[in-house]
Parts: sequence; structure tokens; C-alpha cells
Amino acid sequence: MCRRFDPDRTIPDPVLDDLLDLATRAPSAGHTQGWEFLVLTDPADRARFWAASNAYPSDAGDREPDPWLRGVQPAPVLILALSDKDAYLDRYAAPDKGWTDRSEDRWPVPYWDTDTAMAAMILLLAAQERAIAALFFGVPGPAHPAVKAAFAVPDRLRIVGVVALGYPDPHTPTPRSPSLRRGRRRLADVVHRGSFRSV
Repeated sequence: MCRRFDPDRTIPDPVLDDLLDLATRAPSAGHTQGWEFLVLTDPADRARFWAASNAYPSDAGDREPDPWLRGVQPAPVLILALSDKDAYLDRYAAPDKGWTDRSEDRWPVPYWDTDTAMAAMILLLAAQERAIAALFFGVPGPAHPAVKAAFAVPDRLRIVGVVALGYPDPHTPTPRSPSLRRGRRRLADVVHRGSFRSV
């Protein structure tokens, strides 16, 4: 995950289209494909996103961007990954699925968000394959209405996350996250074969 982007390098539209096409190949429940992507490449649009996403109340008031924001703001592409719950509720009320209602009670896991996250992951992997730097990040909950209003995002869509794309800043390398000090969990701690019961 890159947190320092080069402000002087852009991504050609054909490359961006290829990345997005690959993202749409993600698996989805019922082949619903309930994702949409808002692509922001124009500097004014990206500035509007950053202003809206920072619009939530803060004890700091008007503040200077922190190092994270200063490093990520130059990314030449922002892609908002949006999920459409209604598409899934409609799809699974279709005759071939056997349900006759659109009840959310049938969904202990919100696959509209899961599938959209899978599409975002494919986008990240495709970018990595092409030596394009990427970062997946979330929009703070209180800022969702402002971001959606800034871009006329329909009410039916939910912001799952944002993928920033570009190239690493050659002058300021991405710092290692302090969270990495926690280390990676061992396979033995996360893989359970056959049961969670100890033998």
C-alpha cells in the first residue's frame, strides 16, 4: 500500500480502463455484480473529494493536512468502490433463486459489500502487476453524506472504500506503518483443519 504518490505522473486512460475491466471480473453472489465505480481523475474532482471527505466535525477545526493526507492527495486517480444492496435483494427475489421476498434477514453477511471489496482487491492486484502504486482506504462514516452529495452518488449506493492509484513519489518513500510491528499472524494461529476443537 503506497502512501506517498508522485504528483507528476498520471495513468493513461487505456491502462485505467484495463484495470477497471479486470475489477469487474470479481466473483459475485448470483452473478449480481452489484458494484459501481466513481473514477476521479480531474484535479478539481479529486480536490472536491478531499474537501468533502474531510467535512466531518473535528476538534481540530481547520487544520493542516497530516502526513498521510499530504502523501495520498497527489494520487492522480481515486476510484470510489460503491455497493448496491438493492441489486442483490432484487436478484435473489428472481424466480431462479427461489425466494419470493427481498428480506435482508436472508443475508447474515452483506454480500453487496463483500463482492465490491473483492472487485477492489482485483483492482489492487492488477495495479501491482503493472507496477502501479495503490492504496485502499475508507471514508469516515460521518463524511459519507458529504462525499455522496458532492458527486451526486445515488442513495442506493454505499461507499465501501476508495482505491488511490498512481506511482510512488521517488523523493519521499512510503514510510513503514507502525502497525507492521505487530507482525504477521502465523498460519498455525489462523488455520483450523477439521475443527476448532483441540485434539
